[in-house]
Formats: sequence, structure tokens, C-alpha cells
Amino acid sequence: MRLNNDNCYKATLSRDARFDGAFYIAVASTKIYCRTICRVKTPLRKNCTFYTTAAEAEAAGYRPCLRCRPELAPGNSSMDAVSRLAHLAMQRIEAGALAGASIADLADEFGVTDRHLRRVMQNELGVSPVEIAQTQRLHLAKRLLTDTALPITNVAYASGFASLRRFNALFKERYRLEPRRFRQTAGGAPQSDVFLCTLSYRPPLAWSELLGFLGARAVAGVEVVEQDCYTRTVGIGKHRGTVAVTHTPEKNLLRVELSAALIPVLVPVLARLKKVFDLDAEPLLIAEQLGRIAKANPGLRVPGAFDGFEIAVRAILGQQITVKAATTLSGRFAAKFGEAITTSTAGLTHLHPTAERIARASVADIASLDIISKRAEAIIALAQAVDVGKISLEPAVDVGQQIAALTELPGIGEWTAQYIAMRTLSWPDAFPHTDLVVMKQLGTRDKKEVLRIAEAWRPWRSYAVMHLWRSVSP
Repeated sequence: MRLNNDNCYKATLSRDARFDGAFYIAVASTKIYCRTICRVKTPLRKNCTFYTTAAEAEAAGYRPCLRCRPELAPGNSSMDAVSRLAHLAMQRIEAGALAGASIADLADEFGVTDRHLRRVMQNELGVSPVEIAQTQRLHLAKRLLTDTALPITNVAYASGFASLRRFNALFKERYRLEPRRFRQTAGGAPQSDVFLCTLSYRPPLAWSELLGFLGARAVAGVEVVEQDCYTRTVGIGKHRGTVAVTHTPEKNLLRVELSAALIPVLVPVLARLKKVFDLDAEPLLIAEQLGRIAKANPGLRVPGAFDGFEIAVRAILGQQITVKAATTLSGRFAAKFGEAITTSTAGLTHLHPTAERIARASVADIASLDIISKRAEAIIALAQAVDVGKISLEPAVDVGQQIAALTELPGIGEWTAQYIAMRTLSWPDAFPHTDLVVMKQLGTRDKKEVLRIAEAWRPWRSYAVMHLWRSVSP
């Protein structure tokens, strides 16, 4: 993305949080790069160069500021900033996609060659996939060195490095300090059973509304929403634990507390939480496009999925029944098929069932929970499709193709597929136009008229749906 340097410098002078993560300021006199919100003295214009990504700044020889910590900046998610392919690939890399996999493997997921993926990312972002992965790993390592007492070897492997030697060499090359020396300078945290970190966002954030939506749909045993906090169980690979999220509005941050047992999978955990709370959104840009319907609550987000299969099952269970009834069924489903887990949080007892587990279940097993047979068949068909890789519940370049594949499954119609696209595929333009509440709010039962009205909200129709739903009880 080409940056207007004069406008970037004005945003730097104002320290406007809305630009946090949209670009970075590299200072020639110090060879350090910062976020727009950094509180150090603003450098002279002649010393500033502006980059769209942290990886691009580091590739140019700059090291991250220890004060504003660029690794904590929210991601740049504008649909116009980069091509969708480059944007999605960057998201997947930042979520650890290249840990144990190759660029060719990632390219295969998007249906392109690795050469094409490299070229797109270089052209759009100014850096290669490997450079993005290296920057992400080093940023995580800086967090762990600063905020935990983990041994250096554990930090290296938890950050995604294949060897301690490679970690030490790259860290010293980029930051001009060995990891051990950096920890002494930064001051590591004492040993603890939990790890604390933060996730930032661009304000405003309608936190109460977000928690209200998640709380009304919380799966008993898996999720708890109370006292202004979202808590849930987590199972990734062999790692088990819990994560709790609270809001620090004065700093535009979410505070994350997770079990120390989850540190080895910290990258995917944080990536999933960013999806749940829609932290890559640019709310003022979206509200401007939506106009009148967003005026009362410009910080409304589209709650995403910590686990795509979990939300897809919820969408099927919620067909033609109330939110409360669907929530009851979701709790029964998790208790019967989910793995039991011991936690220190009251009410958290199970992991949500995996697609692999449900693919082997019978219709009778699921129907025994007072779930009608047709929905039980749909859940099993979805689980089997996900288990064999026929259906992906991750964001992809061709969302239309994913939606079409979902509607080919028995028991999944247009509403369910669009709901899944909103919450699991992170598609900002999903629009369940057959939704009864949407129709009521727009004052028409004519589906074509609903679609016509919604054209003005592209490419943010998912957010328009949230605003229309907001006016009724969950």
C-alpha cells in the first residue's frame, strides 16, 4: 500500500489511536520504528519513513521500540489496504501457519502456487512470507522474554523456532542483543501459573454489547461470561487450559490471562481471540459506510469464532428456535460429546466436541439430546466434511465457494451458511437476508427488496446485520 507521508506524519503528531497499527514510523536517527501512539518525543519529519507493516520496517534495518512495543499493535485489516489473498495469508502466518509447514503448504490452502503467493505478498506488503513469519516469531519471543520467566530454550520453541541456535542468531541480528541480555535489560516476569498479555484495538469498542451477544450464546461447560469477563476452555493439540479476557477501555486494550500450559500454543490462542472480539475491525470506517443504522453504536463488532466447528454447530442448532433454546442444546451437546477438563474456574468443565469426534457419532446419539433428527444429520454431515477437509471453516480467498459448499450439505440453507460466513469465515460482507429480524427491521418481507436496501452497506453488511439485531433482545 502506498502511504501519503505528509498525512502519516500528521497522524503521528496527533498520536491518534485510530491509526494504531495502520502504519509504523521508522526514525533514521535512532534506527527504531514505533506505533503512532508512542509517547516518546515526536521525531523530525526529515528523519521519518513510514511502513505499512512491522515486517517491512524490520526488513529495512529498523528495530522495534521498547516503549510502545509494535508487536502489540492491532492488525491492519482494511479490505482496501491489501489484496484479500495477501491479507489472509498474513493473518494465517501471524497465527502460526508456517510453524511446521511450508509456504507451498500455505499456498495450497488458497489454491495458488507458492511462487504466486510470494509475489503477491512482496508486491502488496513489501516483504516476503518468510520475513513476516520471522517478525511474528521475534515479536512473540520479545513478549515471552519480557512477560514470563520461561527458560530461553522454551521461549525459542514456543515462538515457533525450530532450533535455539537459529533463534539466538536471528534475535541478535534484528535487535542487536542476545536473548539473555535482552531479558536482563527488559526485566522478565516472575514464574507464574498464568500468563498475562494484552491485545489492542482501534476504538470505539462496544464491549458491553459484545459480551451480551457472547453471553447469551455461551456454551455451558465451555464458556462463561460474567463480571465483565469472557472465560473459556481451550484445547489445541495436547495442550489444555483456560483463557479469560477483560476490557481496559482507557488504554484501548483487552487483558488476556491464560493458563501457563497454553504458552506453547500462544500464537494460535491469541489469533483466535482476535477473531472472537473482531479486533482487526476499523469501526469508524465501517460506521461511515453504514450511515444512519450505525450512528448510535459505531463500536459494534461482529463476534467471531474461537473454534469454527463450534460456531457452525451452534448455527445448525439455532435454526428456527430461540437463542435461549439453542444455547441449552449447545450445552447438552458439549457435555455429552466434549472432552472433560479440570479447571479452576467454576462452570468450565469441557472442551467443545471436535469435528473428528462428531464425525463418528450416530444420529441416535445426538437426537437423544432432544435435537431433531434432521439437525443431527446436518451436524454429522458437517463434521464429516470438515474432518476430511472437504469443508474449511477458516477465512479463504473465495468465500462464495465456501458458502456454496456449505449449502450443498444436508440441512444447511442460505441463512445458516451466511451466519457461518459472518462468524467463522470472518467475512465482513456476509448477509443472511432471509433473517426474520432483519426483515422486520427493514420493514419488508420481500427478499429482493432486503438485498436491494443492503447494497448501500457493502462491503460491511455483516456489521449492518449486527446493528439490526442490536435493537431486539438476544
